[in-house]
Amino acid sequence: MKVSYVCQECGFTAPKWLGKCPDCSAWNTMVEEVTQARAGFDRSRSATVNKPLALTHDSGRTDARIFTGIGELDRVLGGGIVPGSVVLVGGDPGIGKSTLMLQTCHRAEKNGAPVLYVSGEESFDQTRMRARRLGTMTDELMILTETQVDAIRDEIERGQYVLVVIDSIQSLYTPRLPSTPGSVAQVRECANELISTVKALNVAAFFVGHVTKQGAIAGPRVLEHMVDTVLYFEGEGHKDLRILRAVKNRFGSTNEIGVFEMTDHGLEEIRNASRALLDERPRGTSGSVVASVMEGTRSLLVELQALVSKSALAVPRRTVTGVNVNRVNLILAILEKRAGLNLSDKDVFINVAGGIRVNEPAADLAIAVAVASSFFDVPVDPDLTVFGEIGLAGEVRSVSHAGKRVAEAGKLGFKRCALPRSGTPKEVSNGIKTLPVSRLRDALEVALER
Repeated sequence: MKVSYVCQECGFTAPKWLGKCPDCSAWNTMVEEVTQARAGFDRSRSATVNKPLALTHDSGRTDARIFTGIGELDRVLGGGIVPGSVVLVGGDPGIGKSTLMLQTCHRAEKNGAPVLYVSGEESFDQTRMRARRLGTMTDELMILTETQVDAIRDEIERGQYVLVVIDSIQSLYTPRLPSTPGSVAQVRECANELISTVKALNVAAFFVGHVTKQGAIAGPRVLEHMVDTVLYFEGEGHKDLRILRAVKNRFGSTNEIGVFEMTDHGLEEIRNASRALLDERPRGTSGSVVASVMEGTRSLLVELQALVSKSALAVPRRTVTGVNVNRVNLILAILEKRAGLNLSDKDVFINVAGGIRVNEPAADLAIAVAVASSFFDVPVDPDLTVFGEIGLAGEVRSVSHAGKRVAEAGKLGFKRCALPRSGTPKEVSNGIKTLPVSRLRDALEVALER
């Protein structure tokens, strides 16, 4: 038997109790964990001994992915679920994780995949009520209300399932450990047993995970390394828009996102995400600019907003939502040095409307134009879209997929597009006019018509 102390926020382990976690700096989060070796079990030995195989060896297993029937989820997963893979889905309470999983099970079952839904937090009647509301009632979807990991493992081995959903991994426990369900040791051990089982049977699995106050998946950080894919379900409680984002994917891109809308009948896919994100865009208002950004293989048009106002503080505020604050500070410095905007006594607020996060440098030019628009109180042409990276010398640098960005803007009716001169596409469709720029000053003159 071994006693250690584990941080409930980040999973940091220490041999003695600490008031403050050295890893995440959280106070009073260290709890005692008692681990006990499994009687008669030697991890160094296994029932079957695996032999090395040639890379060209045919295992007899198919490489075909399992299509969930939910296009946005399949996109984020890289084209569907890989048999034998384990996907960890995290998100805030009430964001729609269980709803997404139940709809995924229903769609997969309709496509001929036997599915087991393990509910560790809700009773059978509660799960059935949810299914009735979502319209996912079917005789082929099997519901198991169980939290003991051995019973779940036996059912997975006994049934001929193609997909298994565990909702949630923090609710499971193994009697071989004396700690309570949801503790770091229990989560690690239960996840390890289930992962070994599903991979041996070539069964795909979804684990639903809770998140901490910092937004990370609760439990040990090693849990994210044990699974093949980690998805975060994001959104704001007072809005219906939901974003599914991959932060780890061994079988696809981590840049893809899925866009959903929460309705009374569950989650609905948003096919045209750009139009949904721009529905409430104000026209004729300074500080509002439409930027063309890439999320994986998808081009999205998002609204970037800026507000510049005189500061009453000794140190002006820089409040940023949806983009990297360090990148914004860099752009503000370039605007002061290269474009002559005096922002040293101004509060600057930057926001990406719709709850979208923009991480690529192609949004630099749109941020600069939005700040300048608010600074001069001059509205940007509502039919103009902007993208491009800004260098420290004030030059506008080329970005990838310029043709896709311009084409997406043309589809939504935009008439003009300011973009880097070196990356201007040779052929432009949809009647949109390109406005190539090479310097930041040129871009501001084009966008603000000054």
